[in-house]
Amino acid sequence: MNVAQKIISTHLVKGAMKRGERIAIRIDQTLTQDATGTMVYLQFEALGLDRVQVPLAVSYVDHNTSQLDFKNPDDHEFLRTVAARYGVYFSRPGNGICHQVNLERFGKPGATLLGSDSHTPTGGGIGMLAIGAGGLDVALAMAGEPFPLTMPGIVKVQLTGALQPWVTAKDVILEVLRRETVKGGVGWIYEYTGEGVKTLSVPERATITNMGAELGATSSVFPSDEITHLFLKAQNREADWQALSADPEAHYDREIQINLSELELLAACPHSPDLVRPIRELEKEGLKVQQAAIGSCTNSSYKDLTTVARILKGKKVHQDCTLGIAPGSRQVLTMLAKEGSLADLIAAGARIFENVCGPCIGTGFAPATNTVSFRTFNRNFHGRSGTATAGVYLVSPAVAAIAALEGRAVDPRSSGEYPQVHVPDQFLIDDAMIIPPPQEGTPVEIVRGPNIAPLPISEPLAAKIVSRVLLKVGNNITTDDIMPAGKYLPLRSNVPEYAKYMFEGIDETFYTRAIAQKNTGGGMIVGGENYGQGSSREHAALCPMYLGIKAVLVKSFARIHLANLINFGILPLTFNYPEDYQTIDQNDCLSIVMEGLESNPLVVHNETKNCDIPVSHALTGEDIEIIKAGGKLAYVKREA
Repeated sequence: MNVAQKIISTHLVKGAMKRGERIAIRIDQTLTQDATGTMVYLQFEALGLDRVQVPLAVSYVDHNTSQLDFKNPDDHEFLRTVAARYGVYFSRPGNGICHQVNLERFGKPGATLLGSDSHTPTGGGIGMLAIGAGGLDVALAMAGEPFPLTMPGIVKVQLTGALQPWVTAKDVILEVLRRETVKGGVGWIYEYTGEGVKTLSVPERATITNMGAELGATSSVFPSDEITHLFLKAQNREADWQALSADPEAHYDREIQINLSELELLAACPHSPDLVRPIRELEKEGLKVQQAAIGSCTNSSYKDLTTVARILKGKKVHQDCTLGIAPGSRQVLTMLAKEGSLADLIAAGARIFENVCGPCIGTGFAPATNTVSFRTFNRNFHGRSGTATAGVYLVSPAVAAIAALEGRAVDPRSSGEYPQVHVPDQFLIDDAMIIPPPQEGTPVEIVRGPNIAPLPISEPLAAKIVSRVLLKVGNNITTDDIMPAGKYLPLRSNVPEYAKYMFEGIDETFYTRAIAQKNTGGGMIVGGENYGQGSSREHAALCPMYLGIKAVLVKSFARIHLANLINFGILPLTFNYPEDYQTIDQNDCLSIVMEGLESNPLVVHNETKNCDIPVSHALTGEDIEIIKAGGKLAYVKREA
C-alpha cells in the first residue's frame, strides 16, 4: 500500500478502499478556527453530548482578532468557555495560526485530522491524513461519528533532484498547480515520494500540502521519515513520531514526475492560483510591486521568516512599496525576537502584524487601488485582498522580500548568494497560551454575546420543488464569491445578518430578491464548473439554506462545498450535458419532482421555456435521506 492507503486502512469504519466507493473513517484529531468555530460548537451543542468523543479537539482563534467592537471578543469568549465545557483545547488569540501551531504542537504521523478550514491538509507535511471539511462534519466527528467521503484516487508525485538556490517549496506546489489546475485535484489525494522528498524539511512539505487545497484535492501527504523525526524531536514531541512510508510495490492511480533541480521561481498571477508564470517573465515585463505581504499558514515558519530577515538585513524597503509580515505562531515570533531577526525586519521597514491569518483572508493590509501585491499566501481570488482592482500574485518569501526591496518583480537569482538558514535542533517550547480543558466541564458557564444568534433550522424539501433561478453564474465561483469574508467575518456567528451579504460582489440585489422569494417556493442557483471552490466555510451553504435556496444546478462542484450543501439540505445537481447550461436563464422557473431522487438521473423541467433538462446527482442512499430530512443535523438526531 501507499501512505494514504495505510492511514485509511487503519481508520476505515465503513466501505472498501476502492476508488469512487463511499467509505467512512475514524478521526483522531479535530481543529476549528474562530471564523467557523462558533457554528461548529453550536451544532455540537445541538447533538446533546456532555463531552467531545474524539481523542483530541483543538479550538484556535486566528482569523479575526481585530476586535473593533464587541462581536469578535464575544465570539472568543464563547469559544473559550464552550471549549472548557465540552473538553476541547483552546489556543488563545495571538498564539498563532491553527495549521502552523497544530503542526508544531499536535500533529502526529499516521493520524487522521479533520478541520473546519480548507487548509487543514497542511498536516500532511508531517505524515497525517488531514482533511478540510464543513463545520457540521467536524461537529459530528467531535461527537465520535466517522467521517464519510468518497474513496479518492491516489496521485504519486515523484520528486527527484534537489532545489537550486532561491527556488523553494512554494515553487514546487505552484508547478503542480500549473499542471493540474484548481479543479484537477477533485477526487484525488496527492502523495509525494522519491529521493527529492528527503531534501525538504517538514515546514517546506507543509507549504506544499497546504496549497494542495487549491487543487481541489481531498488531501496531500508526505511520508514520515527521519526528517519528520528530527522536527518532532525539536518540538519535544519525539514520542509522537513513527516511520511511515509507501511499500516498494505500492500502487498509484496516476503519476506526476517533478525534477526539483529543474524548477525555477514561479508566481501565480491574478486571479487564480493556477495561472502560473516564471518570475523572470514578470521581471522582463517591468512589473511594478507596490505591496508585499509575507506570512499566512503557507509561508510563515521559522525558516521562511529567518530567510526573509537575512535578505533584508542592512537594507531598506523601497519607498514605493510597503511590506507586511505576519509570523505563523508565537513560537516563531519569539525565536525571531531572541535571535535578532525581528529587529532586522523592523529596521528594514517591515510592518509586523499579529500571529494570525489577517491579510490572507482580507482582514487588513488591503492593497491600494490598481496596485500589485506580492503575497506568500495560498489564494489570490478576485477581491479576496479587500481591493477588487488590485493584482495579487502568489510568490515565495524570498521573491516577496526582493520585490519589497526593489519595488518591482525581480528574479532573485541575480541578487547574490541565497541565505543559508540553520534550523535549530531545539525550538522554543511554551504552551502557556494553549488552555487544556478541565476534567469536568459541567460547572462551566458558556458565555454568549448578543451577536451569537441561535442555530438556523432547516426544513425538509417538499415532494416537488418549484423555484425561480435567482442567480446564474459562471465557472470557478468561490466560497468568497458566495459569502464574502474580510470585514464580514464578525457576522459569522449571526447567520441572519451574514446572509444579507450573500453574492454581494456579483449581484447586490441577491439578498433582497432571495428574501422576497423565500416564502413563495424559494430559489435556485445555476452555475458552471468547479462551483464552490476555495474555503471550507459552511456559511456558503448555511446562508443559502436560511434564504430558502432549494437546489443548486451546476456543471461540477468543489468537494467540500458539495458536502456542505448536502449537510444543509440543499439539493446539489449537475448537468448531464454541459451545453444545457445555456438553456436556463436567470428568473426562469424550474421544477423538480423529488419522488425520482433514488432513480438517478433526474429531469428538471423549465416551466418558463417548457423544456426538460436531464440532470444527475452524486448522492448516496444516506445522502438522499439527509436531503429529505432537511439536512444532516436533523437526520443524525432523528436516527439517534
